[in-house]
Amino acid sequence: MDASASRARAFRTAVGAAALACCAALATGCTTPVAQAGPDTTAAARTAAPMTATDLQSRYQQLVKEVLPSVVQIQASHDLGSGVVYDDKGHIVTNAHVVGSEKTFQVTTANSEDPLTASLVYSYPEQDLAVIKLDRMPDGLRPAVFGDSEKVEVGHIVLAMGSPLGLSSSVTQGIVSATGRTVSEGSTGWGSPRSSEAGSAEDTGATIANMVQTSAAINPGNSGGALVGLDGRVIGIPTLAAADPSLGGGAAPGIGFAIPVSMVRTVADQIIEKGKVVDSGRAALGITVRTVVDDGYRPAGVAVVSVRGGGAADRAGLRPGDIVTRLGDEPVTTVTSLSEALAADRPGRRTSVTYQRNGTGKTVEVTLGEQ
Repeated sequence: MDASASRARAFRTAVGAAALACCAALATGCTTPVAQAGPDTTAAARTAAPMTATDLQSRYQQLVKEVLPSVVQIQASHDLGSGVVYDDKGHIVTNAHVVGSEKTFQVTTANSEDPLTASLVYSYPEQDLAVIKLDRMPDGLRPAVFGDSEKVEVGHIVLAMGSPLGLSSSVTQGIVSATGRTVSEGSTGWGSPRSSEAGSAEDTGATIANMVQTSAAINPGNSGGALVGLDGRVIGIPTLAAADPSLGGGAAPGIGFAIPVSMVRTVADQIIEKGKVVDSGRAALGITVRTVVDDGYRPAGVAVVSVRGGGAADRAGLRPGDIVTRLGDEPVTTVTSLSEALAADRPGRRTSVTYQRNGTGKTVEVTLGEQ
């Protein structure tokens, strides 16, 4: 999470890329209905009129005034990140890699340079989310309004708010470039493209499904901040920026990722109510694995290292030494690809596991467990 540098993380996309020009975004996300539409009005007469540049600028400025006071800067002993005020009791949601292993923090709001103290409530590295709580809720600090992941569409204009490189209360603009991305943090994949944390203390190694891809600039220190739509609602928590190997691992412009608001709410609500995550909603086989390669040193599957007693794999008869090559219809070649296949599934679902044992291929039905 050091503001001066970002650490490399691997990612593999789960769905095809989608790209729209800015003019399309303006036409889609920024329209005003024509007045006096009667019952016999034709579709052409009901066509929305686009905002003028002045209208759009005014909306940006109003949006920043509305939302930025709910975005804070989080300072640990050596690291820096961002957070979003979640409720009126002082809870702040951020990334797990922002808090790292620390328990206390200094929080600076957009309206004051005087730091507030906060303590960790719970960190959930599996989804790279955490909640901290202010020791005192100051006057004027209001929670953000959180949106609906189902309404997020490619082409929507978004603003990313946070503290990139320690520059508090910064705002960048872009569009939603894609939805439904599955991103694996850390450098565990073979030959995968790489991504970098937007400010990190530790690698969480999380595999996160349904992430929102955005062209808004995501830089070190943006982690844990807010990705906001033009309606003023938070639609995601910026977490990663892609890194381009051809640029020496530097950030690839215009490719950032945010955890969807649906997952943010699910995790944060459980942490606040229960003090921890009791229902992850994340599928698991109950095994530890390592990537294996073939004679050409290409990744060829994952070898089972250990099997948790009573878990999904144990009930299905998998044993240490088995090499898993497919989960359902998804090929498994690396630890990362297995994590991504599981991230797209749900606990309790029946699926198949294809594996090799002593050189013989086998397939078995399994009911997925929960992480």
